[in-house]
Amino acid sequence: MTTPRPGLREAKKQATREALREAALRLAVERGPDQVRVEDIASAAGVSPRTYNNYFASREHAIVAAVTADREARVAAAVAARPAEVRLADAVTEAVVEQYTGTGEHDRRALLLITTRSALRDAFLDSTAGIEPPLTTAIAERLGDAGAHTARVLAASVAAAVRIALESWLRPAGNAAAGGLVVPSGSLPDHLRTALAPLAPAFDAAEQYTRP
Repeated sequence: MTTPRPGLREAKKQATREALREAALRLAVERGPDQVRVEDIASAAGVSPRTYNNYFASREHAIVAAVTADREARVAAAVAARPAEVRLADAVTEAVVEQYTGTGEHDRRALLLITTRSALRDAFLDSTAGIEPPLTTAIAERLGDAGAHTARVLAASVAAAVRIALESWLRPAGNAAAGGLVVPSGSLPDHLRTALAPLAPAFDAAEQYTRP
């Protein structure tokens, strides 16, 4: 799968989006999420609040984007990079596990915030929907023209499975749930593999049906 080089306008939009999400996470870490306003994020990124609203629906989505940004495209790219002889179900599962369990500084800081704020947890879970469009393209390229509709169904199913895995992993901590505290439970790779496993027969059938 090839990614076209963005034009100047798109590059500027990407730079603005990145500046906003980086500012959102930095301010949230420094002050606490509840003490960060949209105006603060916009000012730190050097744009107007109106511009901010063109990119993010809330401060929570901006904060979470610092860790989830571009993950959807990376999942699709990882699937496309797998050799053609690799079973599609395995390619998708490994790509998802790889991209969702790689931990960097942003991941650690954002996860710390996510585990203490229910609104951030909700935004984090909502972000899984972004997997569908790029993954649809990657799967369709593996299946060929006859599999375009199937690719969309499979990609949507993967997005739902990932959300379910993350919900299982980030469980409310007993009576603390009202305060928003969540505790990572078990191994995230295991949660992801378990959630994606029921989709394997559908991937296998799609490959078999579209194989020349």
